[in-house]
Amino acid sequence: MTMQEEAVAGGEALEVWIDQDLCTGDGICVQYAPEVFELDIDGLAYVKSPGDELLQAPGATTPVPLPLLTDVVDSAKECPGDCIHVRRVSDRVEVFGPDAA
Repeated sequence: MTMQEEAVAGGEALEVWIDQDLCTGDGICVQYAPEVFELDIDGLAYVKSPGDELLQAPGATTPVPLPLLTDVVDSAKECPGDCIHVRRVSDRVEVFGPDAA
């Protein structure tokens, strides 16, 4: 985990969601963090619940497990569709992704 990731996470709970309207279906996120992301039959990526259930509702979020933070952040950085959003649960501020400050 980089110092920036540690500073941003700061021990705070983070969640991630995918904007399927922008998803290109490349599956890079699934390669980085298959515990969090999955490609569905429609060819688009979705987040999964902690119980491994595919969350297909628009804007559905799932917690980012701290051990997977780097993988989730890398998937957001590498996503060609810029559709992966990681935000703090407490104030819903995006910390990684296309809308991060």
